[in-house]
Amino acid sequence: MGHPVGLFVLFTTEMWERFSFYSMRGFLVLYMTNVLAYNDKLANGIYGAYLGFVYATTFLGGILADRLLGQRLAIFIGGILMAVGQFTLMANALLMGAGQTDTVINSMFFIGLGFLSTGNGFFKPNISTIVGSLYQQGDTRRDGAFTIFYMGINIGAALAGLSGQAAEAWGWYWGFMLAGSGMVLSLIVLVFGKNKLQGKGLPPVAGAPWIKWLGLPKFFWVLIGALIVVPTISYFVAHPTWVQNISLYIAVPVLGYLLWEAFRGTREETGRMIVIIILCSFSMMFWAFFELAGSAINIFTDRYVNRDLDIWGWQWEAKASLITASLNAVFIVILGIPFARLWVWLNRRNLEPSSPLKFSLGLMQLALGFVMMYLGAVQAGDNGKCNIMYIVLGFLFHTTGELCLSPVGLSTITKLAPGRLVGMFMGVWFLASSLGNIFGGWVGGQSEEYGFATVFKGIAIAGGASGVLLLILTPVIKKLMYGVK
Repeated sequence: MGHPVGLFVLFTTEMWERFSFYSMRGFLVLYMTNVLAYNDKLANGIYGAYLGFVYATTFLGGILADRLLGQRLAIFIGGILMAVGQFTLMANALLMGAGQTDTVINSMFFIGLGFLSTGNGFFKPNISTIVGSLYQQGDTRRDGAFTIFYMGINIGAALAGLSGQAAEAWGWYWGFMLAGSGMVLSLIVLVFGKNKLQGKGLPPVAGAPWIKWLGLPKFFWVLIGALIVVPTISYFVAHPTWVQNISLYIAVPVLGYLLWEAFRGTREETGRMIVIIILCSFSMMFWAFFELAGSAINIFTDRYVNRDLDIWGWQWEAKASLITASLNAVFIVILGIPFARLWVWLNRRNLEPSSPLKFSLGLMQLALGFVMMYLGAVQAGDNGKCNIMYIVLGFLFHTTGELCLSPVGLSTITKLAPGRLVGMFMGVWFLASSLGNIFGGWVGGQSEEYGFATVFKGIAIAGGASGVLLLILTPVIKKLMYGVK
C-alpha cells in the first residue's frame, strides 16, 4: 500500500525549510568573521547562543500548536518569521557590502537571528507531528513514512552547501537570498498542498474560545507575542556570554526538579526517569561537539584545509561552507537506509545494541571524527594547509555516530517517560540540545586562544571518555530500564 499524498507535501515543505536553515548555518560564522569582523571567540559564542534558542523555542511552539493554533497554522507562522529573518540578514549583507556599518545596520543582523530562532520554534516541532498523524496507530507504513521524511531533511541540507558556495564566491547576500527563497518555496508548497493533509494539524476544539480576543483573531495576537520575543532573543544572542551564564542557572534547577519527579514516582518510574536524565546528559555533550561543524570546524576548514579540487581535469576551489554544510547530509542520504536495515538485521538475530550502547557508540565515533580533524590540524600547523581527506573522514565518523545516537533518542524518551510526563521529557530532550549548543559555542571559541589542534584533541578525549563511561554504565542502565530496549 502506498503512502498518502500528504506525506510528500510535508516532505517537500520540510526539504526546502531545511535547505533554508542549513544554507545560512553553513556560512554564518564565516560571515561574522569576514564581514562583521568579529573575533573567533565572539563568532563561536553567537553561533552557539543562536542555536541554543533555535532548540529552546521548540518547546513553546509545540505547546502553542497543541493548545491553541493547531500544527498547520504554527508551521505557517514559523515559516513567515524565518523568511523575514533570512531577508533581514540579506539586507544586512547588502548594506554592509555598501560600506554602511552604523549601529542600526549591525542590529539588523541580530534581529534576523531573532526572527529565525522564533520561527523555528513554531515550525520544527509541529511538522513531524502532522507526519505521524497521517497514520493510524499500528499502521506498518509509519516507520517508512518517517524514513522518507528524514530523507527530505537531508536532501535539503545536502543542497544547502550550494548557497554557501554562492555566498563566498559571489557575495554574502546571495547566500541569504537563496536561504530566504528556500523558505518561501517551503511556504508555497504548504499552502497549495494543505488540502492533501487529510484534515490533520487543525486547531484543537479546546482552542475555539481563543479564536478572537478583543475582537482580533488569535493569529494576530500570536504574531504580536512573537514580535516581542524576537528582540528579546536578538539581545541575548548579541551577548553570548550572558546566555552561557544563564544556561547554568537554568540547568541546575531543571535537573533538581527532574530528580524530584523521579524519586517521587514508583520504583519502575524512578529507574526509567534516571535513565532519561543520564541519556539527555550524554546527548547534550554529543550535540555540543557535533554542531561545531558550523562554527569552529567551519573556520578551520576555511583557513587550514586545502580545498583545491581536481575532478577529471576540472579544477575548482570548494568553499568551506559547501564542505561543512553538505558532507554530513550527503553521508546521511548514503548511509541512512543501510544503517536502518542493519539494526533490523541485528534485531532478528537478537544482536541489536541497546539504546545506551548505541549512545556510547555514537560518542566514540564522534571522538574518532575529531581525531581525524586533530591530525589534520597537526599537519596544517600554524600557517599551512592539510589534506581535505582529514575533514571528509571526520564528517564520515560524525555521521555514523549520529546514525547510532540520533534515531533512538526521542524514541527512547517516549518509551521510558511516564505517560503523565511524556511532554515534559520531550521538552527536556530539546532543552539538552539547546544547552549543548550553547556550551559548544564556548568550546569552539577556545580555538582562538589555544589553537584548533588543542581544541580538537581535547574534544576527542572528552568524547571518547564519555563513550567509554557510558559503555561501562550500560549494564546498570539496562537494569534501570526494566525491559525497555
